[in-house]
Amino acid sequence: MKSYRKELTFNVPTRCGFLNITPLIESCVVESHIREGLILVNPMHTTASVFINDDEPGLLKDFHTWLETLAPPPQPSTEVADQNVEDYIGEDNIDAHLKRQVMGREIVVAVTEGRLDFGTWEQIFYGEFDGRRKKQVLVKIIGD
Repeated sequence: MKSYRKELTFNVPTRCGFLNITPLIESCVVESHIREGLILVNPMHTTASVFINDDEPGLLKDFHTWLETLAPPPQPSTEVADQNVEDYIGEDNIDAHLKRQVMGREIVVAVTEGRLDFGTWEQIFYGEFDGRRKKQVLVKIIGD
């Protein structure tokens, strides 16, 4: 059995955004020379997600709207009384952690005959929820 590992780096210029990374992942499959196996793709950060869905702009906009409703960004507060001092750790990105929980951590896809074994409309997305800095995504492929 062969193994392939690569880290991809992304720097989304906005706080929240979605990137279709399918072509990059397909390139990794070709580079790996693995014809039959499994591929794991996961962000190496707790404020980002990798997921599979349809590449339809309206759907991605709806994801963003829905996530902002579920977990809006924290509003700056000048009053310490608004916070539980023992729980406060100085983070201003709790919403990003919650959004990651909803969208998921990673994807696993079968590799068949040297290609991602996808359904008709499936594409791989990187979801960023606390952007404006470099983050890595791990690609791991095992098989023959």
